[in-house]
Amino acid sequence: MQNAVFKALSHPARRQILTLLRQGPRLAGDLAAEFDTSWPTMSRHLAVLKDAELVTAERQGNQILYRINTSVLEDAATALLGLIGRDDGDDPIKEAAE
Repeated sequence: MQNAVFKALSHPARRQILTLLRQGPRLAGDLAAEFDTSWPTMSRHLAVLKDAELVTAERQGNQILYRINTSVLEDAATALLGLIGRDDGDDPIKEAAE
């Protein structure tokens, strides 16, 4: 799952979508209006974020409401911090050395 998250975060437009969603849930059309890109491109970005579980989508009639999933972002941040030895989790190598 982490590979999908990091792949999703690799594109600046997807990071911008997440930044917008931090302010609260938004309809797909409202998100698309923030970008100078075609609808198929925006739809693909949203699909990648959804597949990585970084956002949730809720159908409301003929519209889709997107919300950010902060728990997945927190897990990704923890994994990155773990790579540089700055996580608060258990580190068996570090514990064995102590």
